[in-house]
Amino acid sequence: MDVNFSISIFFAGLFALLQTTLLCSAYAFLEPYDLLYDNGVEAFYSSDYKNVVSYMERALSSYSELRRTKVRCRLQCKDKHPFDAFSSDLRFFDAVLHRASCLNECIESVVGSQSMHRVSEDVIQDFHRRIPYNYLQLAYAKLKQPDKAAAAAHTYFQANPEHVEMSHNLEQYKGLEGVQEEHFIDREARVHQKAFMVGVKLYDRGEYEKAIEHFEEALAEYYKADLECRALCEGPQNFGEHEHLNYHPALYELISDHFTQVLHCEHECVRDLATRPGRLSPMENYLPLHYDYLQFAYFKVNMIQEAIECAQSYLLFHEGEEFMTENVDYYREVLGQEVKPREEAERYFKRHQHEVDLLHVGSENLGIEYTEGNYWSSSGGREDVNRIPSGTDGWMEYVPISEKKNVTVEEVKELREGGPLLYDSVRLVLNSETLNGTQRVLFDDVITEDECSELENLAHVVMMGGDGYRGKTSPHTPNEKFEGATVLKTLQYGFEGRIPLKSARMFYDVSEKARRIIESYFMLNSTLHFSYTHLVCRTAIAGQPGVRSDLSHPIHADNCLLDPEANECWKEPPAYTYRDYSALLYLNGDFEGGEFIFTEMDAKTVTASVKPRCGRMVGFSSGGENPHGVRAVTLGQRCAVALWFTLDPLFRELERLQADEVIESLNNQHQWGHELNINPKDEL
Repeated sequence: MDVNFSISIFFAGLFALLQTTLLCSAYAFLEPYDLLYDNGVEAFYSSDYKNVVSYMERALSSYSELRRTKVRCRLQCKDKHPFDAFSSDLRFFDAVLHRASCLNECIESVVGSQSMHRVSEDVIQDFHRRIPYNYLQLAYAKLKQPDKAAAAAHTYFQANPEHVEMSHNLEQYKGLEGVQEEHFIDREARVHQKAFMVGVKLYDRGEYEKAIEHFEEALAEYYKADLECRALCEGPQNFGEHEHLNYHPALYELISDHFTQVLHCEHECVRDLATRPGRLSPMENYLPLHYDYLQFAYFKVNMIQEAIECAQSYLLFHEGEEFMTENVDYYREVLGQEVKPREEAERYFKRHQHEVDLLHVGSENLGIEYTEGNYWSSSGGREDVNRIPSGTDGWMEYVPISEKKNVTVEEVKELREGGPLLYDSVRLVLNSETLNGTQRVLFDDVITEDECSELENLAHVVMMGGDGYRGKTSPHTPNEKFEGATVLKTLQYGFEGRIPLKSARMFYDVSEKARRIIESYFMLNSTLHFSYTHLVCRTAIAGQPGVRSDLSHPIHADNCLLDPEANECWKEPPAYTYRDYSALLYLNGDFEGGEFIFTEMDAKTVTASVKPRCGRMVGFSSGGENPHGVRAVTLGQRCAVALWFTLDPLFRELERLQADEVIESLNNQHQWGHELNINPKDEL
């Protein structure tokens, strides 16, 4: 009995030793980043902020190291075992197997078993969206390390610019002692994009020599990033989407389909490298623009040889483009000789064209409808008659490629203004020119003092805290309370007898009056429909700081995602891309602060400021040409009717249509002392 017991103890000890050895050997390799991430999230909800930092930083490090290892190993094994033109299928399969063996050995020597690093799609998306940095900024803030919190917050915000709370956090960090401008860094910045943007700024300032350095760095980093992106396309492919087609390929078909998918992925690297974090749409003409900027910069520093090389490189992507062809003719005349495009550009372009040809064939085999996206489409160069040759003046289009297939809103409205005001009492105060912008207008006396008072009283009864913001009573700043109510809700309150029915009707009437004024003044040749109507008040909360650095409503545009760093606005979800015009009708002016402001694209340079007062209305087009916001309300309550309009009837406000039905029904029952001329295009 004692012997058996001893044997049991021996094997139990041996098992424990083996288990410990396996664990130690596993941790000698790279820790799985999904496991570290899960531990970090668990620590966060346990308020263990030191471990949040430890786990999240290690998860990010592991994620980056895994990516670097895959890139390095795939490039090495690709060089060792190239897929050259083999004389037989067997030699090709031999190369495939040797490359696979090389990859497994190379990767597992660094990260351990690859099965440990199989990560769910949800976790992958969290890292793409930089979610770990959100946890990090909160943890660093709790640990009283505001400099690191600022860096984490800035990194997260670059990929999530629509995140209102993070925007507020960044503003707060800026006001903390010990936090400097240099702490607001993007820890995940793409080197090629960062260098390019710096080069553009230097170019715009006329500092051409410094601009050249950064554009050349951007090009070198772009081609390096392209290699890495293409390397990451190799490996197992997902054919799950073809299961519904009873996808049961033979060996050769499977191999063909696999490499077609790899080609698709590699081809998409053009889009990926031109897309800023958190965006869906690439910067159009991105790679060719490097050569456009460079050709003119080199010309300005009298380096004609380099200038013509860059100009010829640009023409690879835009063959025969007039302004660049004229530049090449000028350079050729100065040099007296022909010069070829730069080698790296020629090599890249030829490979891209070859891939396009292969994709047209491979896509048919895979059953994919392949349409080549013109990732470097150009809108044509802008010539300056005062200089020869011409160069880009900093223009870059960020319009999604899909948008170009449709008629633009600008083509519909033709950017006109100055139409009739329709009502005798309404006064035009300022137009686009005096408001220092485009498609802007300011009216006074749109409604009377009595109407303002009645709508204010109405607001105090029907409004709910956080209405329109999922119940968040302070969605934009912790120093103010936000309340709101829609037209339909107001009519429901009136129908139930909780407010005077005529007051609810007034809200409806006033918003329709505003719509008609905006539609008429901007001389739209298409009906303007309601997109959203909101009675809102912002109230200063007692005990707020004496000096406010935050805004009541951060600078934004109404139909696109404002990107101050890129000096652009991205017309893509989650922005309300269908909104075309906006208006704010103010009900009072007896408060401190709360001025409405227009800014430049940088979200800092104020171009116009409007002080609210009863009956005053500001109207403007909803795009990136009109970034705007609201200064802090430091005392009292600021109330207004906020209106957004669309030219697309498909995006009419559903509650407005329902409100139209209610009004029509009450009209038929003679519940009112007067009738309302409902906009017929907004009726169901």
